[in-house]
Amino acid sequence: MGVPRGGHADDRAESPVDAESPVGKAVSEPVDGFAGELVHVLGARPNFVKAAPVIAALAARGARQAVVHTGQHYDRRMSEVFFDELGLPEPDVNLGVGSGSHAAQTAALLVGLEEEFIRRSPALVIVYGDVNSTIAAALVAAKLGVPVAHVEAGLRSFDMTMPEEVNRRLTDQLSDLCLVTSPEAVGHLAAEGVPVGRAHLVGNPMIDTLLGNLDRFDTGRVRAEHGLPDRYVLATMHRPANVDDPATASALVRSLHGVADLAEVVIPVHPRGRANLLAAGLDGHPRVRVLDPLGYVDFVAAVRGAAAVVTDSGGIQEETTVLGVPCLTVRPNTERPITITHGTNRLVSLEELVPAARKVLEGERPAAGRVPPLWDGHAGPRIADVILEYLRA
Repeated sequence: MGVPRGGHADDRAESPVDAESPVGKAVSEPVDGFAGELVHVLGARPNFVKAAPVIAALAARGARQAVVHTGQHYDRRMSEVFFDELGLPEPDVNLGVGSGSHAAQTAALLVGLEEEFIRRSPALVIVYGDVNSTIAAALVAAKLGVPVAHVEAGLRSFDMTMPEEVNRRLTDQLSDLCLVTSPEAVGHLAAEGVPVGRAHLVGNPMIDTLLGNLDRFDTGRVRAEHGLPDRYVLATMHRPANVDDPATASALVRSLHGVADLAEVVIPVHPRGRANLLAAGLDGHPRVRVLDPLGYVDFVAAVRGAAAVVTDSGGIQEETTVLGVPCLTVRPNTERPITITHGTNRLVSLEELVPAARKVLEGERPAAGRVPPLWDGHAGPRIADVILEYLRA
């Protein structure tokens, strides 16, 4: 049924991620069998959460590593604070790409990453997830003849209107190692012609980070610091389909106000869509609490203490599954169906959101509520072993 909501240290799996450990302090000598460093390309906050256990495990095995932060998020709470909280090493370089259209951002990433890869001559480039830095780094590396490892490969929403779906599919075709978090993703890769030997089911490194930090997710402290009630629904929305169009943003706000009629809604507002949501009157309901973005520890603590979560985020579907918190995902599809078949997630439309929230708040719980296989806190070491075996071959 997931991690106990009030969990203790004894409830968690062992993890290479620890708040006090210097996860990026790899030794300077090269690992036997290959020369060159491993370059991690990180662009958005979910990347940092996934990378922390991988960097830690590779460091423990003596790998030389470098971290390239593309600087896609200009708000410190959306990026740098994650390095502090997760014990990640300071980036070796920050490209400072910033926000912009998909074309402008990707173009800047291609130029900046090419210069960095030529300068470093990496043995392998490691990319994470499905953001623009993911596909840009994979494309540059492939053109330079540098092998690519994609952490979180094979996830599919089958919705090509999503920029993330385009990034996922193209990145997997360019990757020499497809590191997979769930069994169905292996099948997706096979169906797309990815050779079987490239796909490796390793588990979910995001869950390594969550399990390794359970003792830090102090719901009581976060409630006190932000004045949250004992019972609340946590919401977080940022997908273009939900927030970019003013009419859709207004419909979303009306639905969130409907949820607020049932329980207080707490929403840390992502910079993307903030203007549209506030223009639509998001903070006009007395039981809607609008917060600035939270750091990783405070955010997961808020998730852990919530009666339910309303989201359009992919990673939060996974975190709620492990924490045992009901999750209502406002999307027509998900690239993480295992969070529905095994976990606490349910897809809802805007019209279905309020009735679904009412059922959850009245005590209805998902039928599944199981933690998926290999979401056990040890994905980072598995990923490190696959990478080093590949490089030594």
